[in-house]
Amino acid sequence: MAEASVTWLTQEAHDKLKAELEHLSGPYRAEITERIAAARDEGDLKENGGYHAAREEQAKNEARILELTEKLRHVQVGTPADDGKVEPGMVVTALVAGDEMTFLFGSREMAGSTDLDVYSPTSPLGAAIDGKSVGDTTSYTAPNGREISVEITAAKPFAG
Repeated sequence: MAEASVTWLTQEAHDKLKAELEHLSGPYRAEITERIAAARDEGDLKENGGYHAAREEQAKNEARILELTEKLRHVQVGTPADDGKVEPGMVVTALVAGDEMTFLFGSREMAGSTDLDVYSPTSPLGAAIDGKSVGDTTSYTAPNGREISVEITAAKPFAG
């Protein structure tokens, strides 16, 4: 299995995810378990809507706990080096098909409450620019089949 890539997070974003994980795996998990037990005590489980709703909520909660645990396992808190290289955690300015765009390169969790657009390293644009430096030109194929040119004009660490 390939090693997961590191996700850069600000301290604020990291603390927020950690607090969510603690809530979901502690008090909220216990609350759902209590709701399941109470619904189970009502009798016939086949026609017990409260029981089925609580079990569905439990499944969603457990999935989110797994997701957060995995994200936090591969996280780097802080900011990447200010070396003009495009990597997760950088605010990138680029000419994309001739239009200037400024966006956060990384994950939505990293963005916190900023209004910057976010492009992940696995998106077509993200994959094309990952590892490039200021001044580099590259291109990627859009979902519609068009080849889109990209010139990196700036890459600075995201401050949060």
